[in-house]
Amino acid sequence: MSKKVSLQEAIKQKLAAKNQVNQTGSHSTGPVKKTKELQSQLTKKPNNQRKRMGV
Repeated sequence: MSKKVSLQEAIKQKLAAKNQVNQTGSHSTGPVKKTKELQSQLTKKPNNQRKRMGV
């Protein structure tokens, strides 16, 4: 069992681990976000809300 760690200490440890990962990983300028795969516009379902509303 590990001893209780204060919130401040836990945050410091998390930051240190994150910085290590950033340094060992690829050096990129700015945050890299995972993007959704592009969906083909042909397979998209058309919006038929107006048809349902009777407009």
